[in-house]
Amino acid sequence: MYSNPPFAIMKKSIITAIILLAATISAKAQIIPASGVDGCPAPARNLNVERTDDNFYLRFTLDLSKLKVKSEEQAVITPVLLDSANRVTLPGAIVEGRNRHIRNLREGFNPQGYTLFRSGTADSLPVEVRLPYEPWMLEASLVVTDTLSGCNCRPADTSDCLIATFDMRPRLFEPEFVYITPVAEVEKIRHADGHAFIDFPVNKTEIYPNYRRNPVELANIRDTISLIKNDPDYTITSLSLKGYASPEGSYANNERLAQGRTEALRQYIRNLYAFPASILHSSWEAEDWQGLIAYLRDCDLPNREAIIEIATNPVYDNNPDGREWKLKSTYPDQYRFLLAEVYPGLRHTDYTVRYTVKSYTTVEELRRAWTQNPGKLSLNELYKLAISMEPGSPEFIDVFETAARLYPDSPEANLNAAVPALQAGDLDRATRYLDRAGDSPEAVYSRAILTAKRGDLKAAATLMKKAADAGVAPAADALDQLNEIIRHSR
Repeated sequence: MYSNPPFAIMKKSIITAIILLAATISAKAQIIPASGVDGCPAPARNLNVERTDDNFYLRFTLDLSKLKVKSEEQAVITPVLLDSANRVTLPGAIVEGRNRHIRNLREGFNPQGYTLFRSGTADSLPVEVRLPYEPWMLEASLVVTDTLSGCNCRPADTSDCLIATFDMRPRLFEPEFVYITPVAEVEKIRHADGHAFIDFPVNKTEIYPNYRRNPVELANIRDTISLIKNDPDYTITSLSLKGYASPEGSYANNERLAQGRTEALRQYIRNLYAFPASILHSSWEAEDWQGLIAYLRDCDLPNREAIIEIATNPVYDNNPDGREWKLKSTYPDQYRFLLAEVYPGLRHTDYTVRYTVKSYTTVEELRRAWTQNPGKLSLNELYKLAISMEPGSPEFIDVFETAARLYPDSPEANLNAAVPALQAGDLDRATRYLDRAGDSPEAVYSRAILTAKRGDLKAAATLMKKAADAGVAPAADALDQLNEIIRHSR
């Protein structure tokens, strides 16, 4: 008699075939076929491997069509999933010669995990299994062992045939994140703007500091100037004043008032701060028609459009007194309202303090300025400060986001603020910044990353190629990653 394979030993590792639940499958494998599979006595065909978080699915067909055994011989075909340290025996087939088959049937031979075939009747055996997932299976191999035994009760021949190896390692998208170094300013020039509504007695040009609301208005001017003048990091380069009178009365008198009141404020400031005359600049506009027009466009005054037509009619450009008379005589009720409620706000002086800010070169200086007043830092200095910090730390992110707030129109500031948001997976925040990041190659690169993280890999690959073609160095590797993931997911 011929010995049967050691079924008692194999029994514990054999997994009974079950029906696959296709709806649960969420990940596919890359199958790397082995060479010479067609030379196997019983190769595995139509191989498919998939996994979920908890299960590993394997399906294939054992091709038995070319397997022939003699009357007293028995071929045991055993598929095995294995790596260097683990193995799982899968459902297999036993193909028996005529006499051997009749005898085994009579003796009730029915080993678990195997399907019996009589030689000449065997064609194929579908195998479908579900295994509890273990990490080693991600890079396992499928091997088919063929053990042929003869009439001397000992195995006559055993051979192993490597069918394929699997590569189910997660395809991770791990791009390098790219920031832009903002161009350093040659000179950090800044300005502070304000509007002063100084009250003057009728037809007077002298400033009375305690008259009506003047204490508050003058204090606002002093606070603006003093805050800049007293900071050792600031140097005032100019202070410009432009005064306006309201349109009522004659143009000539209004021009006198606008000029005189502006000069009065200029002298007031010079007496307080002893600025040299070269720093103080003044100009004036006799009647603030543009301020009146701006008010009219936002109000619901009756006949508003008609009044705007008068105020903007070029026929009066050289005759402002005629314009005022036309408005006053045509719409007297509205004119009285404007005179009482709007004209006082048209008597104002706009002022601009221009100054330079010290440049900071060391990390210590940058941190001091950041602590005192982040507005002192240029975009380039904020970038230098950020990269001196731990990447991804709260203060690192805070510096880039502060830069975007201080310089909201800067594409570089918005791009650099978007990158930590991308790294943190805050895609909505990243999107808000990237919407204002311009169309530089680096912005296209970051949008490609955002698109990939949102799941549209093909669109991301298109953007990434554009960035690579534009010279963004890490884009080529990121594009390779995307293409690998796309191939793996098919």
